[in-house]
Amino acid sequence: MAASAARDPYRLNPDNVATAPSALSGIVRLIGPGLILASSIVGSGELIATTVLGAENGYVLLWLIILSCLVKTVVQNELGRYAIGTGRTTLEAFNEVPGPRWRVSWLVWMWAAMVTFTLFQVGAMLGGIAEILNRTMPSVPITAFVWILAGLTVLLLIAGKYVIVEKVAMGLVVSFTALTVSCCFLLFKLPQYFDWGAVATGLTFRPPEGGMATAVAAFGITGVGATELVMYPYWCIEKGYAQYAGRREDSRAWTGRALGWIRVMGHDVIFSMVIYTFATIAFYFLGAGVLKGMGLVPEGSEMVRVLSTIYTETLGGWSLGLFMVGAFAVLYSTVFASTAAHCRVWADFVGMLGLFDRSDYTKRLRAIRLFVVLLLTVPCLYFMWIREPVLMVKIGGIAQAIMLPVIGGFALFLRYRRMPTSILPKGWVTLMLWVSAVLMALLMGYSAIDRMF
Repeated sequence: MAASAARDPYRLNPDNVATAPSALSGIVRLIGPGLILASSIVGSGELIATTVLGAENGYVLLWLIILSCLVKTVVQNELGRYAIGTGRTTLEAFNEVPGPRWRVSWLVWMWAAMVTFTLFQVGAMLGGIAEILNRTMPSVPITAFVWILAGLTVLLLIAGKYVIVEKVAMGLVVSFTALTVSCCFLLFKLPQYFDWGAVATGLTFRPPEGGMATAVAAFGITGVGATELVMYPYWCIEKGYAQYAGRREDSRAWTGRALGWIRVMGHDVIFSMVIYTFATIAFYFLGAGVLKGMGLVPEGSEMVRVLSTIYTETLGGWSLGLFMVGAFAVLYSTVFASTAAHCRVWADFVGMLGLFDRSDYTKRLRAIRLFVVLLLTVPCLYFMWIREPVLMVKIGGIAQAIMLPVIGGFALFLRYRRMPTSILPKGWVTLMLWVSAVLMALLMGYSAIDRMF
């Protein structure tokens, strides 16, 4: 993060324009934002919320899990399209929405309120990691481990080691996901926990008899959650996609470059979707099969022990240590990736409030470092207050679910009011964007009516 060596990816420089590769091999080498997002996604959403949803409802809500993974990617793609076409961040785009404003628009303030609640999820993950460490070193209290982990993460992020650690964490997440998918296949051979008829039932729309709060939370954070939708354009900008496209011009050359990098970004979206969709379905199957079959629901200080059952019941007792290592990797990589993204968005926010000159990249980096500290301190305080990781995940998930239909509607606003005409999506993409926005609104509407009556 050294300011002296860093180039400012948020300022479009004509010297940095480049043509996107057209061959798949070249495109694959330039994907990356979606992988960071996948590292952030496969954590509290998949490991905790998805397995809890399965444990509470069995296979009945399989349709919701699949829908959650697929439906939001269209919105993600269109937010990325706007960032590449304009070089503007998500919060800058939010700030253009008409309506009430105090220094910034109401939508920017709504985002700030949402993230305040989603930090409960980070606290839950820190608590889950601390529980894992406490099982290996019982003499050290869980609360002490929470603060130690937060302090270590602050040092690594401020020292600029994020790229290295993120790559290692991503490797661990992929390994753990592959192992979890393997457990899922072994589940097929355990008739006491798995039944194809139940799976078929889960593919038909059926609202849950109970646990709607968990269902809403799972929809909010499985797949691409509201926070990831906001984060994604920042990673696209920092990857250089907007720089390579260059400043918007009414020329064929710019349109060609922009559409080329939007195509690269589209492959990035699809590749990450495949990873987290497989992971999410596998975790749900194990929760619905093993945990529901045993009558176990992860909660409180026993969350990690109960979750480990999905491994020990399919692979055998020897796999407990393997689960602990994998769960540590999944949760910690998510803490890393989400904090790294959140501090960038919050720095953008205070810059928009006029607290520093956003055009000065050195000052932006200082703000990012400050928010690294703040965004790890607050979740620790949340955990000290509640000490219920599953409940904390649900709080954050519900906050994201409430924001999802707003972001869906905002994506339509961009499509019709702000998107450069020359890079507008094709007709079928626009149709899918409408379908995505309507589905998110309907699910949230159903949840609200269910709570009222």
